Amino acid sequence: METKPDRLLSLDVFRGLTIAAMILVNNQGDWNHVYPALGHAPWNGFTPTDAIFPFFLFIVGVATTFSLNKRKQRGDDRVKLIFQIFKRSALLILLGMIKDNYPFYNFAHFQVPGVLQRIGLVYFFTAIIFLKTSLRTQIILCFFFLFIYWAIMSLIPVPGVGYPNLEPATNLGAYIDRLLLGGHLSVKTKVWDPSGLLSTIPAISSALFGVLLGHWLLMKNDNMAKVIRMFVFGCVAIAAGLIWNIWFPINKNLWTSSYVMYSTGLAHIVFAICYWLVDIKKIRWWTKPFVIYGMNALFVYFISGIFGRTIKQLIFVTNSEGVKLNMKDYPFQTFVRPLFESPVAWAILMVLFWLLILWILYNRRIFIKV
Repeated sequence: METKPDRLLSLDVFRGLTIAAMILVNNQGDWNHVYPALGHAPWNGFTPTDAIFPFFLFIVGVATTFSLNKRKQRGDDRVKLIFQIFKRSALLILLGMIKDNYPFYNFAHFQVPGVLQRIGLVYFFTAIIFLKTSLRTQIILCFFFLFIYWAIMSLIPVPGVGYPNLEPATNLGAYIDRLLLGGHLSVKTKVWDPSGLLSTIPAISSALFGVLLGHWLLMKNDNMAKVIRMFVFGCVAIAAGLIWNIWFPINKNLWTSSYVMYSTGLAHIVFAICYWLVDIKKIRWWTKPFVIYGMNALFVYFISGIFGRTIKQLIFVTNSEGVKLNMKDYPFQTFVRPLFESPVAWAILMVLFWLLILWILYNRRIFIKV
């Protein structure tokens, strides 16, 4: 499997693993019977599913370093670069809002924050920081954002509440989201949002850790030394996250600083394994499905969300009990559940379904970039 000399196959594999996992957890057959590992922690805590989004932001950071490094070094026009960064960020935010509000665009309660929206914002600030600052400044900002967010959330009293807290509806981030976005938050949570404005600050650090790793990967060091460093830093970051968890609980919805450290540590370890297997040992027989997923990652996340919401709106049949079954529930209840006796079977079939679509695109050399 050939790749460009300046392209890390292991990064494509890691991206593909991450987006395939995202498709898996977003397409459960029965949301009333979800395996704990395939669902998010209700509030404080961590499940494997909680690693997926920060992994993707971490990958955004690594990719930003690889894509912008040469252009920065050769002195490309900064105004043009910034405009391109802004355009890409704006497109991600727009696509996110289209996906999250599809198919009923109720502008009175139009959801503004979301996953793609956060990716767009984080990419914008991360790319600008990479272009405009030195490595030393990037390291400082990475940790500064984590500590300032911890201080803001832990020390500033919430207006109307009177004291700082980390509860879902009464924390400072939720207050700011309601103040600035009003009725345009997640339709599920309504009065707070898991991709809210204030928690974008530590989310930038998730990507900046990827930027820092990108710097290390571009250095002409021994490859095994890079792997060892990733493992060591990963273990240290996990330990730091667990210690910080005592005072600032690991929480995806708040994107707490301890959550960033813990998930970043895991990302370093998982990527180190990919890097060692794929780029050092050249053990690549298993990689093609994940490379295929990774080459069209944002496209498949967007289109699978649109597809999932569409089939739920299409009534296929009314059963003998008078219950209307849509294009998802009918095949799941009639064929998948009786055959596999597991709600996760539908999710696995969706992963394979989208792999087939992406494989066709890959063979035709069609890569839809945002």
